Amino acid sequence: MAAGYALDASALMCLLRGESGADRVETVLSEAVISAVNYSEVVAKIVERGGTAEMAAAILDPLHLDVVEFDRLQAVEAGRLRASTRRAGLSLGDRACLALAATRGLTALTSDRAWATLAPSDLRIELLR
Repeated sequence: MAAGYALDASALMCLLRGESGADRVETVLSEAVISAVNYSEVVAKIVERGGTAEMAAAILDPLHLDVVEFDRLQAVEAGRLRASTRRAGLSLGDRACLALAATRGLTALTSDRAWATLAPSDLRIELLR
């Protein structure tokens, strides 16, 4: 099945925390992918809050996420996006999500409001809230 969404770490955290917008993430989960970079960010957040890597796996594995390797094409795209996203303060993780979306023709799904200021016409972004 072709995916339609690239999940940002903030979108997955929104789902895990049951925050506003979690229902939207749940709705598109079966047609979504996540960059290994963003997946790592989520694992780091779980560990940062007192969890373990094993606990993160127990939480995330049942979601059956399609985790996509961060490859050369995405790396180049994330680098290209630096100029157009710098003012919004986007991190490498943010750009990894956008690069995955751009290289696969997907919509990036995020709860990060800073992305609303982005104007590149080649990006499709959906804000959760």
